[in-house]
Amino acid sequence: MAVAGCGTHSVAVVDRGGATIAAASVLTEVEWSRSLDAVSTARALIQPDGDCCNRLGRVSTWRHRLVIFRDGRYVWDGPITGISWRQGEIELRAQDVLAWLDNRVPHASAEFANADLSEVAEWLIEDGFEPDDPGHTVEIVGRAGVKGSRSYAQGIGQTGDHLRQLAEAGIDFTAIGSKVLLLPESHMASVGRLSDVDMPDGLEVAEDGSSLVTRWVVAGSEASGAFGAYGGVDDYYGLHERYVEMSEVTDDASAEAAAEARQRVSRVVPVFVDTQQVTISPEAAVDVPSLVPGWCLDVTSSSTCRDVSQRLKITGVKVTETGGDDNNPGSESVQVQVGASGAEAL
Repeated sequence: MAVAGCGTHSVAVVDRGGATIAAASVLTEVEWSRSLDAVSTARALIQPDGDCCNRLGRVSTWRHRLVIFRDGRYVWDGPITGISWRQGEIELRAQDVLAWLDNRVPHASAEFANADLSEVAEWLIEDGFEPDDPGHTVEIVGRAGVKGSRSYAQGIGQTGDHLRQLAEAGIDFTAIGSKVLLLPESHMASVGRLSDVDMPDGLEVAEDGSSLVTRWVVAGSEASGAFGAYGGVDDYYGLHERYVEMSEVTDDASAEAAAEARQRVSRVVPVFVDTQQVTISPEAAVDVPSLVPGWCLDVTSSSTCRDVSQRLKITGVKVTETGGDDNNPGSESVQVQVGASGAEAL
């Protein structure tokens, strides 16, 4: 059985062409995260020695990538987007491969008629990278099971924005290294379990009432006149309505399907569990590199007044290791956020 353990990290700076520019020999702090339907970040604090200083002095944002390993296993990869050179110290800040899509626009026009949203998402990603690919792959873990008609115009809108809006209509995405994973919102495979004993410093259970919507109204492009609505008055919560414009939607059926997908995940107040800034026990029955947003953890907790005992979707992961100093030993902190919305409640 896999356990969290106490990981040790190493990092490398890699050129777009694949050559290793520098490997950090003295790594004082490293932090990496994973996010559902969003761009994740990482950070490395390095004390350069020898030729490493000269090499790291030539590092450039967007030209070079930060690659992170935990106990020798590849866990994070993405372009460096910020660098700070200080006396005896260099800080590298990076974003995952999805950050490129926030710097791209559609390079061709495309029409999709009653297509599974995973097909649309894959096209957006591949089109975004087609003129200049820093190295990526796409894996469809499962079809969305939600269909719709979409239209995209060449040069209109940022590709990353298009992808995030699509994710609000029935599909999830996340980046692991240079790979983009596409999976249905209904994906409920578990990668481990957590109980109170695995979180000795406590946790927080929270409800987000601002996310409650019982009826969605979706309007498509002005040219198409597409319109759809789904939901209504809830017996428990009453009526909470939200209107959104999705210019890429081209017909009424797709607008209604988008409204239904949004209502499915917002029809109950979502419950979130956060392990806060604490370290999950090294004996916890989870494999840290396998904590991937979109997958689930079986969580059981009675340490707060709100008991939790259900399978919850991973929405975020954050891992930090500090090297310590003469007075304080270094340590690894593994933080995980999981949540339940209407989709998980099913």
